[in-house]
Amino acid sequence: MRVCNVCNEEKRSTKFKHENKKTCIKCETRWWRVFLRTLVKERKLTPIERIANRAGYMGSAFIMMSPYLLKHDNMGAYTYVIGALLTIPQVWIAKQWNIVALNINLLIGYGLYILNT
Repeated sequence: MRVCNVCNEEKRSTKFKHENKKTCIKCETRWWRVFLRTLVKERKLTPIERIANRAGYMGSAFIMMSPYLLKHDNMGAYTYVIGALLTIPQVWIAKQWNIVALNINLLIGYGLYILNT
């Protein structure tokens, strides 16, 4: 016996599509639920996508804090480069080519900045 997360009724396991479902078939087949389900593609992330997402979040954090660190012995330039390196796999897997180009531009720009100082 399992509890549906929508109607909060206790039902047999056969009333659910599969073992990981939290919503019973009756609640899921209501017209607005069916419509909302058609708008969302259900899939699991591959291990590479999971690692890229985590590295991308860390890289975004580095990029966000970099402007505040630029005045401290140019530490911000190094964190910009690290952040760009960490975010490239995430946007490459997501096929967001404009962000890939932006990160490569960031790598080249701050790489030259580091070399010239």
